[in-house]
Amino acid sequence: MRTATLGPAQRAESLAAMAERELDVLVVGGGVVGAGTALDAVTRGLSTGLVEARDWASGTSSRSSKLIHGGLRYLEMLDFVLVREALKERGLLLERLAPHLVKPVPFLYPLQHKGWERLYAGSGVALYDAMSMARAHGRGLPTHRHLSRRHALRVAPALKKDALVGALQYYDAQMDDARYVATLVRTAAAYGAKVANRARVTSFLREGERVVGARVRDAEGGGEYEIRARQVVNATGVWTDDTQAMVGERGQFHVRASKGIHLVVPKDRIHSSTGLILRTEKSVLFVIPWGRHWIVGTTDTDWDLDKAHPAASSADIDYLLEHVNSVLAVPLTRDDVEGVYAGLRPLLAGESDATSKLSREHTVAHPVPGLVVVAGGKYTTYRVMAKDAVDAAVHGLDLRVAECVTEDVPLLGAEGYRALWNARARIAGRTGLHVVRVEHLLNRYGSMAEELLDLIADDPTLGEPLRAADDYLRAEIVYAASHEGARHLDDALTRRTRISIETFDRGTRSAREAAELMAPVLGWDKDQIEREVQHYEKRVEAERESQRQPDDLTADAARLGAPDIVPQ
Repeated sequence: MRTATLGPAQRAESLAAMAERELDVLVVGGGVVGAGTALDAVTRGLSTGLVEARDWASGTSSRSSKLIHGGLRYLEMLDFVLVREALKERGLLLERLAPHLVKPVPFLYPLQHKGWERLYAGSGVALYDAMSMARAHGRGLPTHRHLSRRHALRVAPALKKDALVGALQYYDAQMDDARYVATLVRTAAAYGAKVANRARVTSFLREGERVVGARVRDAEGGGEYEIRARQVVNATGVWTDDTQAMVGERGQFHVRASKGIHLVVPKDRIHSSTGLILRTEKSVLFVIPWGRHWIVGTTDTDWDLDKAHPAASSADIDYLLEHVNSVLAVPLTRDDVEGVYAGLRPLLAGESDATSKLSREHTVAHPVPGLVVVAGGKYTTYRVMAKDAVDAAVHGLDLRVAECVTEDVPLLGAEGYRALWNARARIAGRTGLHVVRVEHLLNRYGSMAEELLDLIADDPTLGEPLRAADDYLRAEIVYAASHEGARHLDDALTRRTRISIETFDRGTRSAREAAELMAPVLGWDKDQIEREVQHYEKRVEAERESQRQPDDLTADAARLGAPDIVPQ
């Protein structure tokens, strides 16, 4: 099928088209659930619009642990339904829907007690594997294995010898969460959805008690649009309560934000061929392989400050370093930390005071006619959340509409990916790129990598790596702006690539080169290039300053020192 291009012209056309005639469904919120809802709706034959106030995945959906997992720890809570559902989704993503974006990842669970712990933990992991295989969605992932201490230390030499008496190794999966959402949005657009980021809902349109659409302000061009829709879906995550307040109705449930921070460190700082999962007094801690890096996370603390830019404090960083160093033979220090990012989990508020005990299950409600709200859940089960939200919207449409088909709708780039992977050496020979570069492109774009190769064929300088971030090619920055909806430098360095957390300079040394690559696509003059670079540098400095603060309150104040909007 054809791919969709999310360039400036397409964005303008989408906004105009959404305002021109009434939609069946308008989705508010461009995270993974909103993007998934748009794809579900449009593939049922419904005319669909999707708007996002900032950039695609700029909230929770770009700041996760980047895992697609069944939720092994939910087995301990006896939440078998949630685990079974998540394991099915993990299998679909790995095998059918996004094999180019979702990859297996091994984890080692160190055992600290002889006898009973191996039996207890081993039974849980065995059940995890069995539940995965039971529905034939476990293919492609090795089953767990028991390791002696000696064998575990060969697999993960970084561990202290006295930190374990043995270990279990099992598999889950991972993805680049922001890249996944961008691909999901493009897939929805390819099937006919009208999509626009940097388009903020300022109010809902009402006729009596019924919601009949939304008033949307274009944060780029400054215009306002009235977008009418027979059903509106609120998929705004941690902003759910704020969005609901626009309707003037009390929500049927409330969403609490739980902050989780992650550290990114170079691969050579932890000598291991496998990820790690460690118990803490509150939850679990992951050490996750991430290309030439490791991601260490996460924390789990209540957050009621700025939702757009949750800040990591010095105390958060110390907490993670202390816990990971408890098992490492060579401890990590602050100097080892390349990047830090903080995200907010949207948890359904319950009776528990501890955010780690709040529900990760989702809820769908129809608070007023014409409006559906979907909230809670976890990244892995976004497709189920989207299906339930569209089912509720269809009920309000009072039409005969097809059932959900997204279980059989691969994301753009999935079709043909395996064939191209098998031909990667030949592609390298044809293009002059090193085979490692070709593999990098295939694992980020799948079969759409051919579009980047076409850019490079037209301008061979785009086949060169960025000078200060050589994991990425110059073509990827151009492609982010021309095809993937990146509107600002921050979008490209933080979400279309991960330069902002994968380099010690946090992307500041790449900022000008990237801005100059984006400028022709987005029509920037020299003054706008300068504004983009300065805005990015101020953002990085504000984040660094927040990470030197002792607590959430002072960290939040420091982070808010940088402006949120790039002036035009």
